Parts: sequence; structure tokens; C-alpha cells
Amino acid sequence: MKKSKLLLLLIPLLGLTACIGEDSVDEDVLIGGINGGATIDLSSWIINDETTSKEIYSTSGSVLVDVQSAEVKSDGDANYVVVETGGIPKYDVTMTQAMVDALNGRPKAATDFISSITTAVVGQVVTFGDDIGYNSSNENCDATGGAGYWPPGPGCPTQQDKQAYFPAEPTGIESDEVCETGLGKIGLMVNGTSIYNWGDGMSEGDNLWYTLAPVAEQYDVDVCGGHAAQGDYHHHFYTSCLADLVGDDGNQHSPIYGYAADGYPLYGPYESENTLAVSGWQVRDYGADVSEGGCGTEGERSCVLVDPYDVSKGVAQVDSGPEIGADVTTLSGNTLAADDGYFYEDHYYAGLSVTGVQLDQHNGHDTNDGKGYHYHITLSAADDGKLSPAFPYTIGPNFKGELASNSISECDAALGDMPPMDGMPPMDGMPPMDGMPPMDGEMPPMPPRP
Repeated sequence: MKKSKLLLLLIPLLGLTACIGEDSVDEDVLIGGINGGATIDLSSWIINDETTSKEIYSTSGSVLVDVQSAEVKSDGDANYVVVETGGIPKYDVTMTQAMVDALNGRPKAATDFISSITTAVVGQVVTFGDDIGYNSSNENCDATGGAGYWPPGPGCPTQQDKQAYFPAEPTGIESDEVCETGLGKIGLMVNGTSIYNWGDGMSEGDNLWYTLAPVAEQYDVDVCGGHAAQGDYHHHFYTSCLADLVGDDGNQHSPIYGYAADGYPLYGPYESENTLAVSGWQVRDYGADVSEGGCGTEGERSCVLVDPYDVSKGVAQVDSGPEIGADVTTLSGNTLAADDGYFYEDHYYAGLSVTGVQLDQHNGHDTNDGKGYHYHITLSAADDGKLSPAFPYTIGPNFKGELASNSISECDAALGDMPPMDGMPPMDGMPPMDGMPPMDGEMPPMPPRP
């Protein structure tokens, strides 16, 4: 299969901003001369040129939060939205009793916290990078702020000075091409934080069973469900902290949370009032017949799919991976159960009809509602109402659209999510609802909807 890449030469054209509250938010921009003129919406980006982070700083001084600019540039044939950001968000979390209890209930709380428990108290507003008592990494935390906000392992984020180019009129990849999301940045949230894909680059069994960051590293994120790799703060999936910023309460179709590197928007989890968009990917049943994507070996991972997009192509027998439910130890030293769904290879694309709430293989759809093709952050609801991230979480495993030649991402990029940090790679964990770290791969329920 061909890898997709689009050549790009940029010439600055126009950027407009208008003030709303303390931050400035870009207006729509009408560009003529290309396809008869097209309106490009820049209003989703959270623009700020005044407010600085209270806890994160650079070696030269303070650091602006959110996005500093979003403007349209053109090469004469196509338009691009160019976003500049330091990558540091403005998250403020009011601690609840449940959140404090969850932090103190971490399996390794005795060593995760300097004093064995969090210093955060009920009612406290914890700003991004504020010290809540964690025994944080030495990487960046003492030099540019953030010590005590992140659990052991990941380093603290730093100002990134990102400049990201997004095709303003995305082009779908041809049917014979594939562009895998890979590791590293695959897009930006509207507050300038990076979007990373499902993986953390780790695996079991001779690089055969690849772990999912939201499940395998759930104890290695901050109260907003993010952390940094090489200083780059990012999310792999839903975070209620961003939901609060964009005003997503589940009472209607979610707003835009970010943009993929291919230019298609990433909306939040809701398709309509209290109705979630549904991932097209499902968890395999290893005890099922081969014709159904199983191995015929109940409780054992003894085969992998030849093509996870087409179970009819059968399976390939392999040395057995961790048994279903077997204990595995994460790089942060926590013990988790490798239940079905713990690894990438535990999933397959079901190929259901992409109508209504149902999403396609890229985790997106076009419902002819004026939004065009778009991705969704995906969650699933259990019978008891609890919500948890649903694979592939945001975008992918493959991009829907073409990437520009100077895109922030690459097809199948192996950029590496986890540089060594104090002798241990950082971990990406499950973002909790309301900032509360989930336990054993579960999330607490969303707040009740009015």
C-alpha cells in the first residue's frame, strides 16, 4: 500500500481575531479564488495572548497558555490553517471528596506521594502544574515548574513553540493508500495540547501484543488525564477538563475538541443529547471460532488476526500471549489484569453500516448534518452507566485524510512517546471523568445530565 503525503508550499495570507472575554477567538475567514471561495471556521481555537501559566515557566520567563494564533495561509492552490501554541493548557480543577479519595487510594500511594497521601483537599482549585504532593520526576519539573503535579515516571511539560499546519479543506486518502497514525503528535486539541494515538510503544511477547495507553498506564497521568513526553503535554483520549473548557455537557452534539493532522475536526463523544457516538471497533472473543475472529481457545491469546479490518481473512497461530485476566506489571510497577481489550491485537473492525451514531474504521463519519466528515472522541457506557474510553479513542488507527508535507505528524511515525525519564519511560494513562484517576481500567460515571 502507498503511503500518503501531500506536497505543500505556503504563502501567508490572512489571520483575524475578535475578543471574547479575556481571550481572543478567531472568526470565520472567507478565502476567494479557490473552489469558488470557501469559509474556514477558526472560532474553535482557544486564543490567548495575555494569560500566562501560574506554575509552568520557561528559562526566559513566563509561558502563555492555550493557543497564541490561528490563521489561514495559502499556496495558491489550497488553504491551510496555521496554529501557533506553546502547548501549555489552562486547566483549573476543583477537587471533590471522590477525587481526593481516588488519589489516596492509588495502589502505590505510599511511594507515589512524598507524604503517602495527596496534599490536595476538598474544595481546592488545582491549577495546571500545581503541587499536590506527588513524588514527581526530576525531568523539567524543578527547572521549569510542575513538581508535585505529575505522578512518578513522566517528566513535566515545557513550552513547545509548536507551529502546526492543517489542510483547511481536507482531502480523503485514496482507497489503495494507508496512513497509520503512529506515535507522537497526530493532531492538536483546541487549547494547543497535543493529541496522541492509542499506543504507548510498549508490548508483550516479542513485540507481538501492543499495549493500549489508556488501559496499561492509567496511574501515570495528572488530574486532567494527560502528561508529557519529551516535554510535549498530550492527551490520548477524553478529558473532562477540556470538555469543561469547550462547554460540552452532553445535552447536544459535542463541539470540536481538536483537529487531526489531516485537517478533519475531532468532536467530543456525543452525537446528540445523552447519546454517544459508537466506535466501529470491537473486542475479540478468543474462545470463538476462527471464522468469527477467535482462536477457539477460551481464555488464551493463541492467534492474531491476519487483517484486523477483515476477520474473514482468518488468523495466524502464534506463541500464546498473556492469558485473559492474567496479572501484568506496568513500567510504573503497578499490577493490572490483562483482560480482553488490554492489547491492540484484542480488537477488530466490525464493518458495521456507518449510519447515525455508528463510526467508521477511522473513528469518524459524515451524517450530512453540515459538519462534513469528522472524527469523534469515543467512550462506551456500561450497564451501570459508567463511561470508559473506547478504542481507538480519538483518531485512527489510520488517518482518513492526506497529510501535508510539513504536517506535525507522519504516516506510521515511530517518533517515540516515551523517552527515558529517571531510568523509566513515561506512561500515558486513562483520563478520568472529572479529573479522577480510574481504577482497574474503569471510569467513574459522568455527572448526571439535567
